[in-house]
Amino acid sequence: MDNHKTYGITMGDASGVGPEILLKAYKQGEIKHPFVVFGDIAALEFYNERLGYGVKFGTDGMNVIDHGVLSRKDVTPGVLSKKSGFAAREYVVAATTAALAGTIAAMVTLPMNKEATQLSDPAFVGHTELIGALCGVSDVTIMLVSEQLIVTHVSTHVSLQNAIHAAKKERICTILRLTTEAVRKLKPNPRIAVAGLNPHAGEHGLFGREEIDEIRPAVEWAQAQGMPVDGPFPPDTVFYMAVRKKKFDAIVCMYHDQGHVPLKLLDFEGGVNVALGLPIIRTSVDHGTAFDIAGKGTASTVSLIRALEFAANMT
Repeated sequence: MDNHKTYGITMGDASGVGPEILLKAYKQGEIKHPFVVFGDIAALEFYNERLGYGVKFGTDGMNVIDHGVLSRKDVTPGVLSKKSGFAAREYVVAATTAALAGTIAAMVTLPMNKEATQLSDPAFVGHTELIGALCGVSDVTIMLVSEQLIVTHVSTHVSLQNAIHAAKKERICTILRLTTEAVRKLKPNPRIAVAGLNPHAGEHGLFGREEIDEIRPAVEWAQAQGMPVDGPFPPDTVFYMAVRKKKFDAIVCMYHDQGHVPLKLLDFEGGVNVALGLPIIRTSVDHGTAFDIAGKGTASTVSLIRALEFAANMT
């Protein structure tokens, strides 16, 4: 295996659309780079036969590292499964280990179901946090990339109450640094906006002091370091300024939905999730397991292909 050319793709939760997206993309010739799948042959064969894709496995077809966790009877499309959730976590652990060892150039992840994985790992909250822990780093976040907008997040998979508490200067400074480093690789002269936490960015303390006490000091620190950031701006107008007025290339958001909602509205199928702060390259599709359509062959392959291309460009 040539690690400079081979990318690892995790199969995701076998009850969701991950396996069929992978098979569909391969069948349609959309995957242009050498890759290896971290998953279960039994699950892939189940969907391969169910959807009539006729994909071959092994040296003459799709190369799969078979974890042997799932049998065909374990595959339950659209149904929450403890065993599938456990298996999906195993694929991510193995791919991360391979990326750290340099046996794959980067890893691309298909969706896991948090509820299913928590049945065997109650501490699990998401791909990024798991991979960060495996890599021994805690200053990690996710960057969502589309053709129209880039967003990063101060907090991700926490309650809204905890997200408010997480909006502290030290954490915001870290995210501003990670965002600047990443966006500078994508844009020659990037312009980065910082969204406020409160309505109207607090309106001079009338609706909260986080902008005054935490966010603005972080922005001033970043500016002093030469980072192209400005804000905080009112959350209800900053996306209009970026997308319609073209004043910004990226927006640093204070919590998960503040960034996810507008980006998915702009490009639900084509968004790419990129982990920042890791010693390895990891990208992901920007959608979930979609249990409601699992096993029907209708799930889009666009996000997977873009995630793989983005990983290839990063390498």
